[in-house]
Amino acid sequence: MLRQRIITAAWLAPLALAGLFGLGGGPFALFTAAIVVLAGWEWANLAGLERGASRLLPPLVLVLGMALLWHFGQHLALWPLVIGALGWALNLWWVLGHPGRSHQWSSRAMRLAMGAWVLLPTWVGFNLLRESGSAWLLFVLLLVWGADIGAYFVGRALGRRKLAPNVSPGKSWEGVYGGMAVTAALALVFALWQQLSLSAGLALVALTLGVTLVSVLGDLLESMLKRHRGLKDSSALLPGHGGVLDRIDSLTAAVPVFALFFTWLVQA
Repeated sequence: MLRQRIITAAWLAPLALAGLFGLGGGPFALFTAAIVVLAGWEWANLAGLERGASRLLPPLVLVLGMALLWHFGQHLALWPLVIGALGWALNLWWVLGHPGRSHQWSSRAMRLAMGAWVLLPTWVGFNLLRESGSAWLLFVLLLVWGADIGAYFVGRALGRRKLAPNVSPGKSWEGVYGGMAVTAALALVFALWQQLSLSAGLALVALTLGVTLVSVLGDLLESMLKRHRGLKDSSALLPGHGGVLDRIDSLTAAVPVFALFFTWLVQA
């Protein structure tokens, strides 16, 4: 398994970095759209569409949605991000109440709708951040990776209080605090690097801590859906790593939420 993980990472990481930072405009939108479509194909299974033509419906709907947003110049608009943020508030309600509230989202139609308000705003958020400069996109990626690394090591060393035992038993509050410490330090370094004003720097730290918590919610949401379906991974598209959603679950929450408040940040 370790060998397979290394082989997959060896080609996946350069491809992802080249696509995210080597492309811009339309090519970047197409690259990120391809990621979202693959994630949509996996989400169909999370929603209960396991095989056949029905499983192709969610990714086709996502393609149509992204095409319409692009055609009408709404791929950089804030309103899809607002819808996404409202959707994540609802996702939080369900994760916190799992399994008692599972009847509210367990229908196939509701899980498909959930996929739409998670994945479409993710695509818009990627486009908005890339349009604003690769530095901000890099920051969000580092934020999510830093939160994961901090949570892993601090959680293993000090983890005692379970974060969401009915959703993801391995996660602890101590791990979350460890991730927040790492991302807060990252925000300070980035504020100095970008020569932000004091108010903008403090705003970045506050936003970073909030988005760190949101990124954890992204991970928990996918874990809840996989647990409901009895799945270990979202798919086997990435040998040794599971599926696309397994790699971007935290980003699906962090990217649109950070992008939504980005305008406020740069004006601070």
